[in-house]
Amino acid sequence: MSTGTVVLVGTVLFAAGCSTGGTGLRDGGPARTESVAKSAPPTAAPSADAPAASAQPAKKVDPIALLKADPKVSAEIKRDLKPCTGKEYPVDVSYGKLTGSSAVDIVVNVLSCADALGRGSYVYRADDGKYENVFSDEQPPVYAEIDRGALVVNKPVYGKSDALAYPSGEDVITYRWSGEMFTEQDRVHSDYSNVVDGGVAPAPAVTKN
Repeated sequence: MSTGTVVLVGTVLFAAGCSTGGTGLRDGGPARTESVAKSAPPTAAPSADAPAASAQPAKKVDPIALLKADPKVSAEIKRDLKPCTGKEYPVDVSYGKLTGSSAVDIVVNVLSCADALGRGSYVYRADDGKYENVFSDEQPPVYAEIDRGALVVNKPVYGKSDALAYPSGEDVITYRWSGEMFTEQDRVHSDYSNVVDGGVAPAPAVTKN
């Protein structure tokens, strides 16, 4: 599992503390260990060989408004994009350099309220003061993150009898910006053991495509 340089993300599944209740988002992809719906970007420490620079845009971006105004975001995602509790939306946002632009790019992950699984991942690139959707993945479960200038998309794989916390495997797909779009650079598939409840699982089988 890759660790993003801008936002700390994991595929550890956790309870989001929200009920389905017919509102909010209900199904999706991998979750992270921090609470959902925190749109304020964390601060990343600069590398030793690079000058200190802010990973935030000059003006704070509203990810909810960005998603709702985006014609590339499905009607289903928009319809279910509601707060889980209070004003807390099930959305994770990270900021960083992905497309070679002088402006900061934005990665938005939409999660489910019920189980904090990823329903959709999007990358927005600043273009003349506006943000353009340059990457979308709405095939859950899915979670995207920034890793050393690359876009890394994590997709847990579930069998029919798999518990939510124990997927059968995972696909990790790495994309890089080609100048006009993201192109796939690497794909790793891992098959996990189904040993649970205190059992010691062997190392997963890994296949690189």
